[in-house]
Amino acid sequence: MKRIISYNLNGIRSAAGKGLADWLSAANPDIVCFQETKAQPDQIPVELFEALGYHHYWFSAVKKGYSGVGILSKTKPDHVDFGMNIQKYDDEGRTIMAHFGNITVMCVYHPSGTTGDVRQGFKMTWLEDFLRYVNELRKTRPNLIICGDFNICHKPIDIHDPVRNATSSGFLPEEREWLTRFFDSGFIDTFRVFNQEPRNYTWWSFRAGARSRNLGWRIDYQVVTPPIEKQLLRAAILPDAKHSDHCPTLLEVDF
Repeated sequence: MKRIISYNLNGIRSAAGKGLADWLSAANPDIVCFQETKAQPDQIPVELFEALGYHHYWFSAVKKGYSGVGILSKTKPDHVDFGMNIQKYDDEGRTIMAHFGNITVMCVYHPSGTTGDVRQGFKMTWLEDFLRYVNELRKTRPNLIICGDFNICHKPIDIHDPVRNATSSGFLPEEREWLTRFFDSGFIDTFRVFNQEPRNYTWWSFRAGARSRNLGWRIDYQVVTPPIEKQLLRAAILPDAKHSDHCPTLLEVDF
C-alpha cells in the first residue's frame, strides 16, 4: 500500500517555517507531490526531506518566486520527467512526473486565471493542451495518477457559494465544462469515490476568516485512470494541516 499526499504549499520556504517537516514525518507518506513551491532548486530546504528518507525532484519556474512543482518519494523512481516539452508551460514549472514500474505519478499545478483576461486565456489554452498531453501519455503509460492543484471547482457541492462565484475564475462554466470532459475522457476523481458529502474543501481565502468559517473551494485533486480504480483504498482531505492557504489531499493505493 502506498500513501500519496498532494499539497499546494503556497511557498515551500514559508511552509517549512510552519512545521511542514514535522507534519510530514508524522503523516509518513510514501510519495509527496508539492505544487507552488515558489523557489529555485538552490532555495529549497532539501535537507529537511532527506532527513526523512526521501528522494526528491524539483521543477522550478524560470521566474523566481513563482509556481514550481516537486515530487518526494521513499522509493527511488525508475525515471523522472520534468515538464511537458512545451516551452511556454515548462518555463512556468507546471508538471513533474515519476515512474514506478508500470505506475506513473504526475504532479501538476494548473494556472490560475484570477489576475485577469490574459491569464484566464492562458489557462483555457493550457487546459486543452494538458488534456491532449495526458490522453497521449495514457497510450504508453495507462496506469496514471495525477495529483495537484487544478484551480477549478467542478460542481456546486465543491464550493461554498456557487451562486455568487458563478462568474469567478475557478468556477466559470467553461472551466467546469472542461473538468467534466476531463473526467468523462477516463479520469476518476478519487475523493468522490469515497465521499459525496458537501463542505469538503482544499483551499480558503486568507481574507475574512474564511478558513475558520469553512468558506472554501475544492480545487485540489488526486485523479486516476480506470485500471487503478480497483486498487483505491482511501481518499481524504486533511484540513487540519495548516502550512498554506491550501490543505493536503491523501490517496491510499494498493500498488
